[in-house]
Parts: sequence; structure tokens; C-alpha cells
Amino acid sequence: MVFDVRRLDIYRKVPKDLTQPTYSGAVVSILCCVFMLFLFLSELTGFIATEIVNELYVDDPDKSSGGKIDVSLNISLPNLHCDLVGLDIQDEMGRHEVGHIDNSMKVPLNNGYGCRFEGEFTINKVPGNFHVSTHSATAQPQSPDMTHIIHKLAFGEKLQVHHVQGAFNALGGADRLASNPLASHDYILKIVPTVYEDLSGKQRFSYQYTVANKEYVAYSHTGRIIPAIWYRYDLSPITVKYTERRQPFYRFITTICAIIGGTFTVAGIIDSCIFTASEAWKKIQIGKMS
Repeated sequence: MVFDVRRLDIYRKVPKDLTQPTYSGAVVSILCCVFMLFLFLSELTGFIATEIVNELYVDDPDKSSGGKIDVSLNISLPNLHCDLVGLDIQDEMGRHEVGHIDNSMKVPLNNGYGCRFEGEFTINKVPGNFHVSTHSATAQPQSPDMTHIIHKLAFGEKLQVHHVQGAFNALGGADRLASNPLASHDYILKIVPTVYEDLSGKQRFSYQYTVANKEYVAYSHTGRIIPAIWYRYDLSPITVKYTERRQPFYRFITTICAIIGGTFTVAGIIDSCIFTASEAWKKIQIGKMS
């Protein structure tokens, strides 16, 4: 006796002459196809797009930096001559540098009465400060005007990623032109290490920071203290990591199968209910007529 493999078929076919097309079934079928197409395109867009996942952990991510952080500063002092403007750096490791000039540039403003300072330098990964002042000038002015505009203050590598919204240049655009010309400015910075890892696994290291500021006129027993623009920083032990991820292909296929199967099942139930109700209504009408 030969076993008929067709008996294992769980998808039994119904002859076409035993099926009955209906207008309601056609409407349900069209809506079903449109709905499945919409869900398919939505899932396809999500599969192609890159997702950015962020996480927090405690560690120093950039151990190859030698304990250094790159800093980029761009600031304009429209009422202070370039000969008076200087950058001083000091920290808790004993560094004390007055008049830092490496990788820096001074651009005269307002016919030489003002100055734009642009500099790139490194700081140690310990609490400290750097400040723009007249401390390195050969002769101190009587009333230095420290009103300023900060165009840029950034730490580490520049990240040009549209989907990452972070405080990488939190002080960019800070305008203190209306402040007291003789006042000092303290910017208290909390620097947060940030890592960005793309799909290839390449990592880029940058830093975000939060800022609080105060403005004051300082005095000592000898009189008024020469004002300066202070950036006092400390590092957060928390690291923020952004990772690019793409939806796995198997998950995309699973979702598409679920969309097709689920839509057909629900549509079949709806069509069956509509057909049953219409048939019942026809029988009621026939009964009334008879």
C-alpha cells in the first residue's frame, strides 16, 4: 500500500466553483492590502535606518589619550586690546602656565581696540581651571573691560552626528557684552566623557559639559582685584556612550511574517462576520416576504 503524501497537506485547497466572491470581501481585501503595504514600508524604513542607543557607565573611555583632553576656545573681547589678552592654565597636578601661546591666535577687532582670541590646547584630566585675563601683559591696565562673547568652547574630538543632541558646545553664543566691564566671570564646568561608536565599531571620543556661571567684582585688602574670565572644570566619573545599531535581518523577516499573517487572519474574521451578518439579514428579509 502506497502512502499518499498529500494527506499531510494542512493547507487544503477549496475548488473555485465552491467559493463565492462578494463586494464586502473585495473591500476588505483592498483595505487589507493597503494596510499591509503601509506596515511593510514602515518596517522597511525602520530596518534601513540606523538607531542610536545610549548608555551610561563608570570608566575612563579614552585611555590612550595619556590623561589629556583637547580644548578649543574662541572668544571675543571687543573692548580689550590684543596685547593685554592672554590665556592662563593651572590644575591640581601643579601645572601653572601664564600666557599660553601655542596653537593660539589673536585677531584685532574694532580698529585694534578689541580682540578675538582663538586657541587650542590640552588640559589634564584633573580638576583645574583656565582663564582669559591680562595677567601675562607686561603692564596691567587700570580698568580692563572683560565684556565678551564666547563663540566656542569644546572639549575633545568634534562629533558631527545629526541624531545626537548633546551639550558639546554649551557656552557657544554666550553674550556678556551688557555685563559690568570691571566684573570677573566664573564658568563652573562639569565635563562628561562621551563616546560615539558607529556601525563599523570605530569609536570617537568627545566631551559634553554642563555649566553654571556667576559675575562679580572681587576686592582684597589692597583694593580691587584685576578681573578675568574663569573656566573652572571638574570631570564626571560617568561616561555617556552612543552606539549605532541596525535592526537584525531575522527580526525584520519575523515582523513582516507577523504583519502578513496577522492582517490576513483579522481580515478573514472581519469578512466572515460581514458575510454571516449579510446572509442572516437576507434570510430575515425572505422570511418577511413569505
